[in-house]
Amino acid sequence: MGRGRQKAKNTKIARELKYDTYSVNYSALERELGAPAPGEDAYVDKWADQYSDEYEGEKA
Repeated sequence: MGRGRQKAKNTKIARELKYDTYSVNYSALERELGAPAPGEDAYVDKWADQYSDEYEGEKA
């Protein structure tokens, strides 16, 4: 019985997404996705020294 109301809500949301313009903060997006900042190393292994190499040399 509530199908008409749900469809109208979905149509409203679809129109908002299609026609509204949103400003995007690209620098915040780069930080969130892990892009290195200028002058920063491209990759730093933060877990490198956490575990000892006790299993190194053993064969499976």
